[in-house]
Amino acid sequence: MQSKQLGARRGMGKAERMAETEIKVGLSVKDLIVALKELSAEDREFFIENLLAATNPEYLDSIREARQDYRAGRIVTDAELPKS
Repeated sequence: MQSKQLGARRGMGKAERMAETEIKVGLSVKDLIVALKELSAEDREFFIENLLAATNPEYLDSIREARQDYRAGRIVTDAELPKS
């Protein structure tokens, strides 16, 4: 990698660097679907959450915002939720 590119990458955040990373694996979409179906519901949810976190900076921002709201006491109890 040229030093100019390396210098530019150093100024990037982790999510930006990850967005530029391409990973090639010998796995078809069909193989991935089969593997995901074999996971427990909990493990599948964990995988999807991590995939979203790794590929979607807005998703991570929403989690940070929710945690800040929780710490600041900006919460809604079950009783306060609208009933459908």
